[in-house]
Amino acid sequence: MKANRCKQVMAAGKVPVGHMIGEFGTRGIAQILDTADLDFVVIDTEHAAFTPAQLADLYAWFKVSTIAPFVRIPQIEYHFIARSLDLGALGIMVPNVKTAEQARAIVNAAKYAPLGDRGVILGNAQTDYKSVNPPEFLAYANQNTTIICQIESVEGINNLEAIAQTPGVDILWVGHFDLTNSMGIPGDFANPRFHDALKRVVEVSRKYGLGAGIQPANKAQAQEWMAIGFNVISYSMDTAVFAAAMRQGVTEIRQLAG
Repeated sequence: MKANRCKQVMAAGKVPVGHMIGEFGTRGIAQILDTADLDFVVIDTEHAAFTPAQLADLYAWFKVSTIAPFVRIPQIEYHFIARSLDLGALGIMVPNVKTAEQARAIVNAAKYAPLGDRGVILGNAQTDYKSVNPPEFLAYANQNTTIICQIESVEGINNLEAIAQTPGVDILWVGHFDLTNSMGIPGDFANPRFHDALKRVVEVSRKYGLGAGIQPANKAQAQEWMAIGFNVISYSMDTAVFAAAMRQGVTEIRQLAG
């Protein structure tokens, strides 16, 4: 099983840097992003249209890179979690986790006994189609799998400590647009109430030894949120990066053309 680079970077006390894929699920994307020296990617299936077969291809392509492939599932369902891991994902991001009960259900689906209730299949994509020693592999898979709970609601903030105390959770991740929407201040990232919520997530994450994750759109936003204490960073989304680069490039060419 491919080592989880994000976990390795976190264990070394450094900041893992990733990126979200929502559109460009091409055969070359793993190598393209590998040249950027990313630690992880999050393949989005909450808002994007990737099929299970496309996801299996992406996991396979990322397996031959140094990058750890994670997936954001649509909702808390056993089959979304366990099947994604069986296909080769090394981490699960779950949107809008509101309670400790939901966090525990995520861990149960993602981890093998004695940590959870995930069903066992060996000799498939997750084991590189090779025979493995079952006890050794199951223990390694439990240790190597990243579980990310997205905090995207006032209820999630209110239950933050209980979510953080759930054994098996690795990262509390602020979904900034949804959280501001839940707070009645959609997109108002300068609002003091939003800043207080960010500080609370960082405080609780540190208290329980978890990563604090967020996805800034640019350097200024990253600098601001990292100054608060966020230490797992996903730089933007593929469509946003491509669109911004194209706008800048085309503008510069038109300026040259007069």
